[in-house]
Amino acid sequence: MSTKILKGLRVLDLSRMLSGPYCTMHLADHGAEVIKIESKHGDTSRGNGPFRQDDPDHAWAGYFVSLNRGKKSVQLDLKSPEGCATFRELAATADVIVENFRPGVMERLGLSYESLAADNPRLVYAAIRGFGDPRTGQSPYAHWPSYDVVAQAMGGLMSVTGPKADTPTKTGPGVGDIFTGMMMAFGIMAALREAEATGIGQFVDVAMYDAMISLCERMVYLHDVTGEVPGPEGNGHPFLSPFGLYPAADGHIALGIVDDAFWQLLTRLMGQPSLGQDDRFSTRAARANHASEVNKIVSDWTRQRTKEQLTATLGGQVPFGPMNTISDIAADPHVASRGMLAKVPHPDAGHEPWIVAANPLRFGRHRRGALTTPPALGEHNSILEGLTPPESTETLAGKALRDAFGRFATGVTVVTTRQPDGTPRGFTANSFTSVSLDPPLLLVCVGKQALSFETFLQADHFSVNVLADDQKEISGLFASQSAKKFDIAAWQPDARNMPTIDGALVRFSCARHRLVDAGDHLILIGRVEDFETREGHPLGYFRGAYFDLGLNSALTEAATAGGVTVGAVLANEDQVLLAVDKSGHITVPVAPANNNSADGLITDLSNRDLIVELAHPYAVYRISKSGTQRIIYHGSVHGQAPDGMQYFDLGDLPLERVRDGAENSMLRRYAQENSHGTFGFYHGTEVEGVVHTPSGHHSYHV
Repeated sequence: MSTKILKGLRVLDLSRMLSGPYCTMHLADHGAEVIKIESKHGDTSRGNGPFRQDDPDHAWAGYFVSLNRGKKSVQLDLKSPEGCATFRELAATADVIVENFRPGVMERLGLSYESLAADNPRLVYAAIRGFGDPRTGQSPYAHWPSYDVVAQAMGGLMSVTGPKADTPTKTGPGVGDIFTGMMMAFGIMAALREAEATGIGQFVDVAMYDAMISLCERMVYLHDVTGEVPGPEGNGHPFLSPFGLYPAADGHIALGIVDDAFWQLLTRLMGQPSLGQDDRFSTRAARANHASEVNKIVSDWTRQRTKEQLTATLGGQVPFGPMNTISDIAADPHVASRGMLAKVPHPDAGHEPWIVAANPLRFGRHRRGALTTPPALGEHNSILEGLTPPESTETLAGKALRDAFGRFATGVTVVTTRQPDGTPRGFTANSFTSVSLDPPLLLVCVGKQALSFETFLQADHFSVNVLADDQKEISGLFASQSAKKFDIAAWQPDARNMPTIDGALVRFSCARHRLVDAGDHLILIGRVEDFETREGHPLGYFRGAYFDLGLNSALTEAATAGGVTVGAVLANEDQVLLAVDKSGHITVPVAPANNNSADGLITDLSNRDLIVELAHPYAVYRISKSGTQRIIYHGSVHGQAPDGMQYFDLGDLPLERVRDGAENSMLRRYAQENSHGTFGFYHGTEVEGVVHTPSGHHSYHV
């Protein structure tokens, strides 16, 4: 039955009949959005039956209902240019495509894996073929059509199934389809795991012929080891006895006696304990050598008793089970307890639900929900109305989004969401980062021990609020375990009804994009759907204390104990302005002694006909010997270099002319950071400290 463990996964299902639909059924049962792409007449199985008596129009075949519960249906004519173009747009939004055509069909339609992956590099393309795809191994039968019976025959399953050599038997269920579909479901999940780690999908294929060889692995090693060609084994086992099907007065039962201890227990339950010590039967090897005699002894005993009597005697004692028909299964308490016969609701009021085999997978962290109705043909065509060509980042937000991302290099944030019942939840995060501008993604770390961890684990949407420098109290409030956070803090719901904090410097409204395990934290990656910014400076946090990343005087005043020097790394495109003394040594420009502040530095440089803008502190460090502090800002400068100063190319800085070791190291770091446009913030001493970056911080030795 349905869970939501694959929620957020979009699968386009081009497959027909059994193998592909069985594969995608498992994905849909566990929360994936599976969209069947159907032609005018739909999946062939819609017309295969059987049909119930209350369905005179034959709209709902049992075959189709069982395999396609919980899916969506979109009609597209892939043989038309318009249909192909629409499918391509839809494929750009998908995580997985599943098809079971013969090789070359999608290529002839102009929809090859390669062309679709060019638009969507993360795409996992799953192909089920009778004999595989030439991409992974050219089969001489590549273009042969194949169904379950062909796979069972060619893959060897029929050769070892049946009572004897001249009566090969097809298995009842479509194992050639079903086992192949299950193998592909595994392949899809494996490829998705790599795609999540690398951002690159791939082509995956399973041949029905290959899957049957894998299923019949025993005959492969038997032929290798013994040189024999295994044949039908009936209902027994070539190495074990009693092992197989035995007659009962009203049917059959199964026994699987492997261990000698089980054999001895069986003989006591049969009332013939001496057989357990008989040298002909006392060991596994002896029983195999006398299998005919063992099977006759056991059969003579079982056929005198009903399945119910045998169950009362043997059930739970030895490996035993009655051979059930579907009527027996429907009445079995195990089936009821495990919910293995599930109901699929009928779309029309007044009609009884269908009964289908439930999904056997169970997940301890996910409750199983009810199965949902299979789709009517084309029922979800409206999905196509919302398709638009992928927008570039510049179209989506342009410079505004880039600026918004740039505001939280080391800022404190409050991340919020809602519980399923609507209760708002939130916590303080001291670091998070943008991941991508196209698409616009950002990530935040959620501690697994956090009280709100489970809520954020399940949340489809959340909000990230970058706090301003005057919101220290808000940060502390959301860092606490107070149940009244949202009663105290001023907040508003966004378009998705997620709480957003009033007064925040930037507010990002995000849809959950992906979850990544990171040890004792979970990385929550969100896709920015909307954002709002206001002017101001972000609130910073370092070593248990808040600090302002803006240009107010608080940082300078805090650093003045014992003396302070204020300077700046000032860039003009790919050059930096540095002061040059009479000996040719260079240093960053510094504020005059009589006005040792950021304002004093700006005023001094303005008096030299330079236009200076200071952005934020770039380094704050203490000189160990003297106890004095240095505050170095990062900023921009325009104008001709005045006397005593010179512009130097960042790609060719004469660092040998920088006498101060800390400043030398800082300028080297600045040149490196300028090349990729992301600047950190150094805090420590002239020897070592920490550089905070948008992705965290790292130890730094001068």
